[in-house]
Amino acid sequence: MRERQAGRERRRAQEFEAFVAGAAGRLLHTATLLTAEPVRPPGANERARRLLTAALARTYAEWDRLHGEDPYNRTRQELATRFAREAWRHHRPCGGLLERLTPQERLVLVLRLYEGVPEEQTAALLGLPVDRIRAICNRSVATMRGTREPTFRQRPAPPLGAAP
Repeated sequence: MRERQAGRERRRAQEFEAFVAGAAGRLLHTATLLTAEPVRPPGANERARRLLTAALARTYAEWDRLHGEDPYNRTRQELATRFAREAWRHHRPCGGLLERLTPQERLVLVLRLYEGVPEEQTAALLGLPVDRIRAICNRSVATMRGTREPTFRQRPAPPLGAAP
């Protein structure tokens, strides 16, 4: 009995290790984009690594209950959910590629464009209407292209002594 259980645990660990070996790089890049941390120098994306480690730990804990579900999709959902829950920690720009975006804009942009998650799935995952996801994505793309009209808060102050 114990040998059978030990064999199952060993097989489970090997399956999970194989999954991580294949998916960890892309998932880490996704987490790094979400946290807006720089990729270089190595180790500069500490928050992204912590976020990914927590998501992978949750996936491993539920590994036996996946029953044919895609573990990459499950881990990506956990990553997105954890990021959304902790987004207030990731608001301060850190020098990453998407630092100009708000946490919500980064999350939607990364899920939609980098991960290729359809609007409907992104909306369901974040609990927002599809139209809102589309608007956030469009606004994020415009911001990254530099074509977005600045909001009142983002407009630079007029020089001192200039007429309003």
